[in-house]
Amino acid sequence: MAGWHAELYIDARDLPELAATVAALPAVSIDHLGLHADGLPELLRLVERGVKVKATGFGRVELDPAAAMRAVLEVDPSALLTGTDLPSTRARRPFADADLALVAEVAGEHAEAVLCGNAAAFYRLG
Repeated sequence: MAGWHAELYIDARDLPELAATVAALPAVSIDHLGLHADGLPELLRLVERGVKVKATGFGRVELDPAAAMRAVLEVDPSALLTGTDLPSTRARRPFADADLALVAEVAGEHAEAVLCGNAAAFYRLG
């Protein structure tokens, strides 16, 4: 609708019941790497279908952020977006500059896209 997108704060372990609905949305991103390692396989199936994933909120997740980012990058390097999660309310650990350094390190050759270009394309800013 009107070029809008959906941003979902959802535990990836809940995706099996919601996958068809999520995949049918015209543009969607899932925050915080899907929050939990146990849901990563379903999250990656949605990445194959065009869903974007935000590398944010590392203080909220129950997974290895680096491993999750690598997995998303292997499926689709254009699917990984970056954010800060500021002000990090209710997070066990607030955003730290080291979070962006980790994203850049893991993204390697895709760092510019992951840190800026993918989000600009998704949000139609570039």
